[in-house]
Amino acid sequence: MAKRRKKAAYRRGNQNRFSMVLVVMVVALITAAVAMRSMELSQRLDVYAEREAELNQQIEAEERRAEEIENFRKYTQTKRYVEEVAKEKLGLVYEGEILFKEED
Repeated sequence: MAKRRKKAAYRRGNQNRFSMVLVVMVVALITAAVAMRSMELSQRLDVYAEREAELNQQIEAEERRAEEIENFRKYTQTKRYVEEVAKEKLGLVYEGEILFKEED
């Protein structure tokens, strides 16, 4: 009977070791999978950060452009702009004003 108990205990010991090795292997595989996925996500995060920086630069450029357009719109509503256009494009002058032109 003692031999049977020793054999049974030996089998249980081997089964326990096999179970432990199997559990360690599964945990190692899960850890490796999580690490790989973490690296992929980190790379994606870097790409998204670069894209965000590019988009922020574009937004700033468009805001500056919108400000320039608004300033030009305000300028076109001034008397000075109207006078410049009348003189340059239409060749108009004030009454009594003398216009001098360069010879070509």
